[in-house]
Amino acid sequence: MGAFLEKPMTAKHNEHGEGNGLRYGVGSMQGWRCEMEDAHYAKTGLGEGLDDWNYFAVFDGHAGHKVADHCAKNLLQSIVRTQEFSNNDITKGIHAGFLKLDESMRDIPELASGADKSGTTAVCAFISSQNIYVANCGDSRAILCRNCAPIFSTQDHKPILPGEKQRIQNAGGSVMIQRVNGSLAVSRALGDYDFKNAKELGQCEQLVSPEPEIFCQDRDPADEFLVLACDGVWDVMSNANLCQYVHSRMQISESLEDIANQVIDTCLHKGSRDNMSIIIIAFPGAPVPNEEAIKKDEKLEATLHKRIEQMIAEMGTNVEYAMILKRLSEEHIPDLPPGGGLEAKCSYVSKVFKELCPKLADTCEIDAVNHPNNDAEALIPEFFEELN
Repeated sequence: MGAFLEKPMTAKHNEHGEGNGLRYGVGSMQGWRCEMEDAHYAKTGLGEGLDDWNYFAVFDGHAGHKVADHCAKNLLQSIVRTQEFSNNDITKGIHAGFLKLDESMRDIPELASGADKSGTTAVCAFISSQNIYVANCGDSRAILCRNCAPIFSTQDHKPILPGEKQRIQNAGGSVMIQRVNGSLAVSRALGDYDFKNAKELGQCEQLVSPEPEIFCQDRDPADEFLVLACDGVWDVMSNANLCQYVHSRMQISESLEDIANQVIDTCLHKGSRDNMSIIIIAFPGAPVPNEEAIKKDEKLEATLHKRIEQMIAEMGTNVEYAMILKRLSEEHIPDLPPGGGLEAKCSYVSKVFKELCPKLADTCEIDAVNHPNNDAEALIPEFFEELN
């Protein structure tokens, strides 16, 4: 058995909220994976003297969902209850909270016995009225957007990075096929205790380290939005493209949930094979809907509708949805969503096709010939299954 379903699970889980001048929207989707292993947490106003603080986090689990779920429920308290955080040393508090949680999870029975071998990446943000603190452990990622461009992003912790590779080798391991001991695709994570058994080494010197990399940014009135997302998004969208796409959608819709859903749908059509989770946090300086952008999008959809009608007429009895998408991709279509391209409108194309050719509606599913198992990963499942 491979690590993928016969067709992707496209149902979405959504949340939204606002507070302290921030708005946020969450979107997550299982996608092609056999199990949903992502988790997240979002809260504005932390209470207990932290009413003006906000916390957001995304966790990308692997080899199971237990560690990701546990971290989503417990990382915030693990951090804010540290002496360092209480003393207003936020960076040291975040660092201590990560390490404390990773050590305490060893006592969970399923993890202690080895029955559950799961782990998770983690990217989180604490936002106050003055600062943005971002912590990253693994290859989930955060980006901060100003003026439609990323001005900050975290660095993915991959085994091939020189510093990470050196630590792995110092711990007696190796990096093969860009993975820790040919197995794990990230060099830092919470959980993954099979990679943290060297008793003579410190907690952050193991093959896989739970140590977060922490950044602090001063808030700026030009800040538009912060995005936290797992690698199912970043695998197919660059930082710049995602900033452009979210910026453009904010000019059309006020719903951050809808925009989050559009991002993960677009990523699915761009070829993402992983679970996908994204949190979009909008600052007061975020774009707002405007009539010009809305009319431009309406004009684009009218153009697409007309071309689809023409193509169906030209194909006659040989109508194929896949061929329509192919032909559209070869044409110059003005005003496609920046950063998203035609893939950002595949859901609309599918909708129009179903309306015009209802008897062929089933053919709008992502084609089985593009199934993720039809590539090199399927040939070596011992390395890839449940580890991406």
